[in-house]
Amino acid sequence: MLCLFLLNVLGYYGVLVGLQAKNTKSLIARFDNDDYSRQHEITIKVPITVPYASDSREYTRVDGEFEHQGEIFRMVKQKLQQDTLFIVCVKDNASKGLKQVLTDYVASFTDKPATEKSQTQLLQNFIKDFIATTTQLQSNTTGWNSELPQSVRVPMYQSIGLTLSNPPPQV
Repeated sequence: MLCLFLLNVLGYYGVLVGLQAKNTKSLIARFDNDDYSRQHEITIKVPITVPYASDSREYTRVDGEFEHQGEIFRMVKQKLQQDTLFIVCVKDNASKGLKQVLTDYVASFTDKPATEKSQTQLLQNFIKDFIATTTQLQSNTTGWNSELPQSVRVPMYQSIGLTLSNPPPQV
């Protein structure tokens, strides 16, 4: 009865998000215990320049996920050697499946395909086509030179008076 009540309150969205959280938690526990299949490991080499980094001989445990070309990968461990960062990842098929189910569930709320243009886009195009707007630029001056108001003028240089004791030599 409690499960039915939670399903009614949270809906399938809450159930799917809960399943994603459970999957993430179980994967992290398996990675922490080093209890996963080595045959599914993928090592990514990233060239990196860090001025004061120290090389690590052994891998350190990291958590994280990223998506590449529709596949979801979980980061397991990493190490930095000289100018290369080695990241060990594992493909996460369960997260990919849950994400696809969640996407399909959200898409089921709309009764039109994703490729169909929305009503707001049609309205915006209608407004652009039938409501005329004009923009004009006017110049206050004629020609290339313009006078600055008196209050804005700033002298470029001040006159300097020099006295010479001897006339300049004749060439």
